[in-house]
Amino acid sequence: MRVPHDPWPADQAEALRQQLALRERVEPGGPLPAVRTAAGLDVSYDGETGRAVAAAVVLDLATLTVVEAATATGEVTFPYVPGLLAFRELPVLVDALERLTVTPDVLVCDGYGVAHPRRFGLACHVGVLTGLPTFGVAKTPFTSAHAEPGPVRGDWSPLTEGDEVLGRVLRTQPRVKPVFVSVGHRVDLATATALTLALAPRFRLPETTRHADQLSRRLLGGLHAAR
Repeated sequence: MRVPHDPWPADQAEALRQQLALRERVEPGGPLPAVRTAAGLDVSYDGETGRAVAAAVVLDLATLTVVEAATATGEVTFPYVPGLLAFRELPVLVDALERLTVTPDVLVCDGYGVAHPRRFGLACHVGVLTGLPTFGVAKTPFTSAHAEPGPVRGDWSPLTEGDEVLGRVLRTQPRVKPVFVSVGHRVDLATATALTLALAPRFRLPETTRHADQLSRRLLGGLHAAR
């Protein structure tokens, strides 16, 4: 699949300019028709060499089996800046996505969508670039206030900032720490919540995230072994 994009920014000022411009292209969404495949995206880093490994893993939603997987490696060229994390991850993520021969129905990011200080987290950015429905499932809260959801699988509480609802704090497994779901592009929050639960039948994190994380870590381990 092709992922068109502007040249990656060389500094924070240009990254912020791009982020604010791309934010205007985020599209709201509703329920998705017939989602058959979902792709998980994740990036692992080697702190010693400054390299990153990205994985994009497409799963069949009905069986949660792997349909296709693609990886990419590259140098980290953008510093860690809270709120601009997408520019650190996107160069290798886009390379991995472009190696897929299957176009998934929805993308699931290990991170945030609109639950972001400027309402344009990684899931929004990837969604705008690809044009695909995209949402984020994060492990920890980055911004916003929330109450603890109930203890039962499927319980949730709103993730808010002032009067604005930015996502949901979702319990995917009984009495296990919740995850933080926020929409990115062309999908609504109810659908993102339902898909997160469908993708997490046994564990806290969606299978899309688990597969992408494990694949990127295995490849990173292989790079270490080859040194």
